[in-house]
Amino acid sequence: MRALRKFLPALLLPAALLSQSLPAEAQAPGVIPSSDIVGAIRARGMLNCGVADGTAGFSVPDSQGVWRGWSVDLCRAVASVVLGDASKVRIVPTTTQQRFTALQSGEIDLLFRSTTWTLSREASLGLLFAGIDMYDGTGFMVKTSTGITSARGLDGATVCVSPGSTTELNVADYFRTSNMRFTPVLIADIEALRSAFISGRCDAYTTDVSSLAAFRASQGAAAAQYRLLPEVISKEPLGPVIRKGDFRYFDMVRWTLFAMLTAEELGITSQNIDTFATSTNPEIQRFLGRAGDLGQMLGTDNGWAARIIRQVGNYSEVWERNITPIGWDRGPNRLWNQGGLQYPPPMR
Repeated sequence: MRALRKFLPALLLPAALLSQSLPAEAQAPGVIPSSDIVGAIRARGMLNCGVADGTAGFSVPDSQGVWRGWSVDLCRAVASVVLGDASKVRIVPTTTQQRFTALQSGEIDLLFRSTTWTLSREASLGLLFAGIDMYDGTGFMVKTSTGITSARGLDGATVCVSPGSTTELNVADYFRTSNMRFTPVLIADIEALRSAFISGRCDAYTTDVSSLAAFRASQGAAAAQYRLLPEVISKEPLGPVIRKGDFRYFDMVRWTLFAMLTAEELGITSQNIDTFATSTNPEIQRFLGRAGDLGQMLGTDNGWAARIIRQVGNYSEVWERNITPIGWDRGPNRLWNQGGLQYPPPMR
C-alpha cells in the first residue's frame, strides 16, 4: 500500500506534464511540444503567409504592389477564419530552398507555395499538410522550334530544374527508368532558371505543370513559342503547410479549404450568398452559421464559412479568377461529382 501511495501522484499527473517529466530518450519520437499558433496570430493581428516569389496566377504583385493569385487568395481565406478579416495578411515571398526553414522558425505561420505533400516532409520536418488545394504533376516544357512533341524526345537533353525540389527527384527517376540520359541545370532562383531556359542554356524546363502553364502565360505574345509536353510524370498533391503543435490551427486551415469546396457544391458564391438566407436546407443553414455550432467547434465564430465566401469566394471563383487566365484546365481539381478528385467531407 505504501508503494502504491508512492507512485499515486505520478499516476494522477496530466499526460502532458507526465511526458515532460520523462527523460528525452523515453519520450515518443517525433512528438512536438504543443504551441498556440492561433493565439500568436491573434495577438499579432496579422497572418504571415509564405508564397512563391512572382508566379503568374499564384502569387505576383500587381501594378499597385498588391499581391494577387491563387496562393494569396487562400492565405486571405485562412485569415478570414482566424482573424475575421481576409485583409489581415502579410505576404512573405519564399524560395524553394528556404520555405520550410521560414515555417519552422516561425517567420511565417502558413506556407501556401505549390508544395507537394510527401511522407518525408511530414514525418521529419515537424510540419503538417492540412489538405490538398490542388492536384498537380511534374511536366516538361520545350521551345516549339525544337520540334520535340514528347518527353521521349528528351534523351540526351539539358534540363533546367530547381534544386531541392520534388521535381529534381522526379526527373532523375523518370530518365533512369526510361533508360534515357539528361544533364540537369540546377538554378535556385526561379527567374534565373526561366531566363536560362529562354536563352537556350537548357533544352527543356521542368516543374509542376501548373507552374509551367503560369510561365507560358506570363510570356504574352511570345507564349506560342513554348510547348507543354503531354507527359505528366508524377503525382504532386499540393497543399497548405503548417508547423506541428496546434491542432486547433490545423483544423482551421483544413476546413477553410473544405468550406470553399462545399460552397461550390451547394452553389453558394460571393455574389449570391445572401439569397440563401431563407433556405430551409439544413446543410446550407449550418454552412451559413444559422444552425449548429460548427464555428465554435473550430475555435472561431459560427459565421466563419460564410465570411470566407463573402470576402474571398468559393473554390471555383478563386480558380476562375486566378488559374483560368493562365490557360490551365481544372482537370482533376474539379469536384468529385463533376469527374474530379476534390471531395470535401460533410460539414456537420
